[in-house]
Amino acid sequence: MDLFDNEIGESKNLLPKDGIVNYYGMLFTNQEANHYLDSLLNTIEWKNDQAIIYGKLIITKRKVAWYGDSEFEYTYSNNTKRALPWTKELLELKSIVEERTGETFNSCLLNLYHNGDEGMAWHSDAEKDLKKNGAIGSLSFGAQRKFAFKHKETKETVSLILEHGSLLVMKGTTQTHWLHRLPPTKLVTKPRVNLTFRTIEF
Repeated sequence: MDLFDNEIGESKNLLPKDGIVNYYGMLFTNQEANHYLDSLLNTIEWKNDQAIIYGKLIITKRKVAWYGDSEFEYTYSNNTKRALPWTKELLELKSIVEERTGETFNSCLLNLYHNGDEGMAWHSDAEKDLKKNGAIGSLSFGAQRKFAFKHKETKETVSLILEHGSLLVMKGTTQTHWLHRLPPTKLVTKPRVNLTFRTIEF
């Protein structure tokens, strides 16, 4: 099911069952979104992501960064990251997302996709370090990209376009029952920065 119409609103659950996903649309003017995109591209300590898959070290073209309230450790794909201290812009964005959603977050995983060739395979954010059923606030800056969900049992799918300066929130049992992905596309030639605000339990 594609959700490319104007029926999407922050109070509407995009999933038919077993989880909650709300799309808030664009939170910023185009000028504000451009400012944050430029700032994030130039001030974040980006590094190529690493994953150990079937015993082999894979280094991705996509770049990542991990920030938080303290030096949280976060492990996924058999790779552990230690959080860096917040930047001024990240604290501003965290405050905006918290105020808009009523949620609180203590960390943020950022992804930099240089163009449409770079994406993310089906996965769920259910690592043991994360608060169980905690909200994840996902901010997007840069190129518009399609984002998709797939139910783990029924295989039904839901997809939407994430706009420049927009917010998507996943919460409840979404990570337990649904996978999500960012499919690659030859149609996108510009970069996209994605911030996923999370809660680490310690």
